[in-house]
Parts: sequence; C-alpha cells; structure tokens
Amino acid sequence: MPEQMNTYDGKAFANTRTKIIYTMKMRFLAILGATAIASTSLKAQSNARIQAGINLANITVNENGRVDDANMLSSFQLGIIGDVHLGSILYLQPGVLFTGKGSKVQKGTEGSNGYFKQTFNPYYIEVPANILIKAPLGKTGSFFVGAGPYLGIGVGGKTKTEGQTLLGVTYSNDQKIKFSNDDPTTLNEEEGAGFGIVKRFDYGVNGTVGLEGKSIVLGVNYGYGLAKLQSGSNSTQDNNNKNRVVSITLGFKL
Repeated sequence: MPEQMNTYDGKAFANTRTKIIYTMKMRFLAILGATAIASTSLKAQSNARIQAGINLANITVNENGRVDDANMLSSFQLGIIGDVHLGSILYLQPGVLFTGKGSKVQKGTEGSNGYFKQTFNPYYIEVPANILIKAPLGKTGSFFVGAGPYLGIGVGGKTKTEGQTLLGVTYSNDQKIKFSNDDPTTLNEEEGAGFGIVKRFDYGVNGTVGLEGKSIVLGVNYGYGLAKLQSGSNSTQDNNNKNRVVSITLGFKL
C-alpha cells in the first residue's frame, strides 16, 4: 500500500510558519517605530541628549504572584532622549533606550541546605514619551517634572540560578531568557510560566523629575510596568509579576 501522508505534520508546519511570520512582523514594527521616534526627536530641535544611568529594578510580588519575595537588582540604561518644545513651559521628551530590568529572588542563606537564589536580568529596547513642565532656574538652567507612557521590547538577558539541596549538593545554572510574543493564535494557552520564558512586550508609565543645565541633565525616573511578565491570561500563579524600575540618569546634550 502507498504510504499515507501525515496530515498532522502538515498542520503543525503551517502553524509554525504562521507563528514565525507573526513574530517577524512584530519585531519589524517595533524596531521601525523606535527608529522613527528617535529620528523625529533628533530632527525636531538641537536639545537631544545622550543619556546613561543606573537602574534599580524589581518586580511586584503578592499572594497571587509566582514570586513570594524579591530583592532589588542593579542594572543600567543607555540611549537618546529628545526635547521638543510644545509651547510656554511644556515639552515632549521621546526617546530610545537600551535598559535592564529584573529582580533577585533568594530563600535561605548561602552555604546552608535548602538555599536557593535566582537572578533575573532581562534587557529591553524601550521607547518612552514623557510630557514635561520646565521651570526656569537662573539664565540657562531649569527644574523639570513630568510623566508619560513607555513601550518596551525584550531583546536579551539571562537568568542565573544557584543553590544547595536538602542533602547538601550544590548546583548552578545560567540560561538565556527566552521571550514569548504572546501570539494571539494560542488563545489563552500559557507560553511561559517562569522567568526563563517571559513576554517580549512590556509597557507602562513613567514619572520623572530632574535638573537641566546648559549641557548636562540630571534626572530620576520611576517606571511603573502595567504588563505582567509571563504570558497567557488564565494563569493562577504568575499573573501579577510586573516590572518596577527606579533610574538615576546623567545626560549630555548634543
């Protein structure tokens, strides 16, 4: 008898191809949007700046979250911030940042049986768009305060796990973070239930305050994430873990 064609494999291949095409489209649109905003920021006027800073990152935890206790993780950010004068003391500050987020989770003490520690450090390309009010200080300086939304796309990072079993055996493991696109074709299926696999897209709101001089800008920013880290909507274990980041930055005007 002739060999029967495996229709299941054909369907699986088609589904896989659809997901790959969807992923490529989402990445292209995100990169295109970030590039457009950056170009607009630089061309709008001459007060764009290069910005770098320290991130003090953490995630939310509560009784419905996967993590029971989390500690702050130090990371960094680097990028370009625009400065578009809208009128009077009102300004728009879009930008493109490479920024680190995450958290540290630990149970027990190092060297003791049952010790466990995990460091979760994802990196994002982030596009903020803050509306600022600037109050003049002297001839060339100003004090600013503002807020606005941000959109981030995950591009890399690592999760490091180490510990010691109840029998005293130590272990250690490093793995790259995998990002799920939360593909709508999977409906409510869980694409990632731990910090080894998290949603690619992050979004939230920023609050910012700082001092601006003739060529240097000092600022403090708080990023309040609104997107849960793990994908899927039916999870009862990880539906409340979201990014929180305090940033201390220094900018140099171009």
